[in-house]
Amino acid sequence: MCKWQTPSLQRTCTTVFPSQDPLDRADFNAVEYINTLFPTEQSLANIDEVVNKIRLKIRRLDDNIRTVVRGQTNVGQDGRQALEEAQKAIQQLFGKIKDIKDKAEKSEQMVKDITRDIKQLDHAKRHLTTSITTLNHLHMLAGGVDSLEAMTRRRQYGEVANLLQGVVNVLEHFNKYMGIPQIRQLSERVKAAQNELGQQILADFEEAFPSQGTKVAWLDKIDRRYAWIKRQLVDYEEKYGRMFPQEWCMTERIAVEFCHVTRTELSKIMRTRAKEIEVKLLLFAIQRTTNFEGLLAKRFSGCTLGDGTVKKPEVPPPSTNPFLEDEAGTETDEIVIEKSDAEKPKKPKAPDNPFHGIVSKCFEPHLYVYIESQDKNLSELIDRFVADFKAQGPPKPNVDEGGAVLPSCADLFVYYKKCMVQCSQLSTGEPMIALTTIFQKYLREYAWKILSGNLPKTTSSSSGLTITSLLKEKEGSEVAKFTLEELCLICSILSTAEYCLATTQQVSFPLQHLSDGAQQQSLFCHEMLCCSL
Repeated sequence: MCKWQTPSLQRTCTTVFPSQDPLDRADFNAVEYINTLFPTEQSLANIDEVVNKIRLKIRRLDDNIRTVVRGQTNVGQDGRQALEEAQKAIQQLFGKIKDIKDKAEKSEQMVKDITRDIKQLDHAKRHLTTSITTLNHLHMLAGGVDSLEAMTRRRQYGEVANLLQGVVNVLEHFNKYMGIPQIRQLSERVKAAQNELGQQILADFEEAFPSQGTKVAWLDKIDRRYAWIKRQLVDYEEKYGRMFPQEWCMTERIAVEFCHVTRTELSKIMRTRAKEIEVKLLLFAIQRTTNFEGLLAKRFSGCTLGDGTVKKPEVPPPSTNPFLEDEAGTETDEIVIEKSDAEKPKKPKAPDNPFHGIVSKCFEPHLYVYIESQDKNLSELIDRFVADFKAQGPPKPNVDEGGAVLPSCADLFVYYKKCMVQCSQLSTGEPMIALTTIFQKYLREYAWKILSGNLPKTTSSSSGLTITSLLKEKEGSEVAKFTLEELCLICSILSTAEYCLATTQQVSFPLQHLSDGAQQQSLFCHEMLCCSL
């Protein structure tokens, strides 16, 4: 192997010029090659032929080498030419690359320009969409404000309720644009419309429910108050009833507020014109008021009173008071007290009106007018009883009714009954106690003027007989002698006194349950019993 023929060169040559010729192998061995050509002695006979082939091959190799060597004489010139051509090609390549680079830069700039325009268009589209939406909102806001003002002037509250909410919602989109004068002006118009709408609605309510004038303020025209509120409630339910939820009970609240205002105003005007109050006028006003309270109880449940619950009044204990029984007769009916009836307890009806007293309570401080009237009426009644007794004279002995109860006594208790029933409907407080005092006074006068005052006189007592002296017998005392007429009169007076005692007992103790001040009332009832003895 030659020195210059390194293993790496040999491998490269083998790779570039692959050959199966043993002569081209790197580990060529001439002895092995000759043995291959002449493996046996007999093969030596062809040695000349083999030598000729080798020589021919050598000659061809020499020709090839010579051709190659000769060709290498022009390699330098061809190399320079090729180098020049390569340089020209490289220059052309660089020129083309530069052109491509310039075109690429232009394309990049063009792309940037195109994308920049597209980006601007995208921003423009977004801004345009926002502008269109804002413009639509502005149009809706401007139109809504105009419609809102127009509907407010026409008092179309049903349409305004829906429109106002929509306008307020649209206005919220312009909160960040309040620096713009036109937007700020629209916002101020909306606020002004809201204020005007609130004031207008209040004014309409005040117009629909105006305060009562002085012409219908006095008691003689009190029924006009109640007729007015009835009309107003009907009108309210037709016009405004559907604007509020049913569970708010707006109609009942208006009626209750009317009652409170009416009670306050009536209290004021009655204090101012107390001297003008007459009993007939007072009873007329109370009757109309209680009728109105009964009408409210039929129409409403009373759920808006107090804490919103209707409290059922407690049922009073059983009573044996005959004066609590319903009257079925006329004012001239007489009371007949029987033991069997007295033993049957009667339960007074429990009031089921939650509106009882909501207005009529204001009349209670002025019931002294009623008490004074009853005082006057009882005084006249006692005087009439005295006059009738003098005119008719004592009971006749030949009459079957001799010793019977005087009719005037029954008339007195009938009147007592009517007064008590009437007063219990008006009040069970101080007026009832005051009425009881009046009853005591005239029961005492009846005892003195009708009973004791008409007993016959005796010779032993210049001052005359008394009921107490008739009921007591003293040992050794002289027995008074009376005529038949006098005995009949005494029996009648004693029967009347006994009737008064029994009736007073039945009236006195149950009367305590009618009064709010039961302890104070029991003292008056005790005095009534003493008056009848």
